[in-house]
Amino acid sequence: MDADTQTKTVNIILLGPPGAGKGTQARMLEEKFGLIQLSTGDLLRAAVASGTEAGKTAETVMKSGGLVSDEIVLAILKDRLAEDDVKSGVILDGFPRTVAQAEALDVLLEESGQIIDSAISLEVDDEAMVERISGRFTCGSCGEGYHDSFKTPAKEGVCDNCGEGSFKRRADDNAETVRARLVAYHEQTAPLITYYDNKRSLSRCDAMANIDEVASSLKTLVERVLS
Repeated sequence: MDADTQTKTVNIILLGPPGAGKGTQARMLEEKFGLIQLSTGDLLRAAVASGTEAGKTAETVMKSGGLVSDEIVLAILKDRLAEDDVKSGVILDGFPRTVAQAEALDVLLEESGQIIDSAISLEVDDEAMVERISGRFTCGSCGEGYHDSFKTPAKEGVCDNCGEGSFKRRADDNAETVRARLVAYHEQTAPLITYYDNKRSLSRCDAMANIDEVASSLKTLVERVLS
């Protein structure tokens, strides 16, 4: 079942730590099923740019260096869910992050007769994720991505794509920082996994497989929701 035949609105949450591939997989699900990926950061930027009331409030908070409240994020999400392009459904990435946010999201969706159909946990092996993320580097000229173990330039020190020799690594892509982010993710997300498991809407997907295998597993999970 794909976007051409889908009639049911389906709302999905992708849970997973940084580097698990949520963005890549969300884009593939968008293309296959006509779902719209909504990340908190993108929602905030779009709301500020469009000048909605919630966007103006968010902009004021962000300019003062504060954290945007759950109420503001939910107001922005409510506005976004009222737009025509999300009638097939959405993939939420980065929200909810807490059980309180999940409960508020349920209330918001209930207003339009919707639910979270599936919360999919992208399961990772922590030490393998440390290697995956800490080994990443990119070409400083064209942005082509590389990895110490999985994808090195054909000629050492020269980008395969543009031929330049300037490479860079993100400052936070080091083993110690990655491990700390994974610990924080598990502590933050464990209650959410329990929350959606209790609602019988939790699915799990092995995110350590290759991209195509993960995409195939997610496709099967979404098709199950739609059937």
